[in-house]
Amino acid sequence: MKLSGGVEWALHCCVVLTAATEPVPAARLAELHGVSATYLAKQLQSLSRAGLVHSVQGKAGGYVLTRAADDITVLDVVEAVEGPQPTFVCTEIRQRGPMATPASACTAPCAIARTMYAADRAWRAALREVSVADLSRMVGTDYEGDVLGQLGQWLRTVD
Repeated sequence: MKLSGGVEWALHCCVVLTAATEPVPAARLAELHGVSATYLAKQLQSLSRAGLVHSVQGKAGGYVLTRAADDITVLDVVEAVEGPQPTFVCTEIRQRGPMATPASACTAPCAIARTMYAADRAWRAALREVSVADLSRMVGTDYEGDVLGQLGQWLRTVD
């Protein structure tokens, strides 16, 4: 499975928004991460459609989280960007070819499908256990000093 870069960008934006005291413009988030403002805007729109961020209009507008960072999981962000579809889709390949199993004999998923479905459930469960607040705390311990405080200060400066 390969997730798009949009997932990484969206997760970084959510962590940044935990350090913000006021709405953060999309252009400022793009500048901070050194990424395309156009592509980042698409990820922010996905987060907005999923109800994870809200766009505040006006001169002091930008994006804010819609609820506490403890209440937004990594899975919420992944599904906002990539969609909720399963990572594996069984096409019943066992019903094809010269030794095809009749559809009437395929009343339960095969071992491969069961294994892949279990892996998908485990992956989703792991992402469901980590919140954006957890990520913020982890980011805070990844660097020397108060990186989130510095980030909040940078967001408040105007170029």
